[in-house]
Amino acid sequence: QVQLVESGGGLVQAGGSLRLSCAASGSFFSINAMGWYRQAPGKQRELVATITSGGDTNYVDSVKGRFTISRDNAKNTVYLQMNSLKPEDTAVYSCNAVVKRFRVSLAHDYWGQGTQVTVSS
Repeated sequence: QVQLVESGGGLVQAGGSLRLSCAASGSFFSINAMGWYRQAPGKQRELVATITSGGDTNYVDSVKGRFTISRDNAKNTVYLQMNSLKPEDTAVYSCNAVVKRFRVSLAHDYWGQGTQVTVSS
């Protein structure tokens, strides 16, 4: 099985910073893309940022210039550095990884349990 464990959420004032981490563990052949999604109360889940195994990144427009996604392939860990946080960034942030369990298998999505980020005004 594959487990994704997130850490780093919390309460911060507007303008502050937080860094989220998500470590993948278990038995698998490789991890393709990794990413962060968020869901605010009453809203649909949205993609925040993704990063490929080669380091190519993609961000939702609302976080460009404020958030930075990175990964440490040796540690199977993805990070999300969030700066200049705004109240509208408040949400549950979930980690996603596209994982191949075996060399010849298809890749599948795995999700972390989610971590709460609350930005006060």
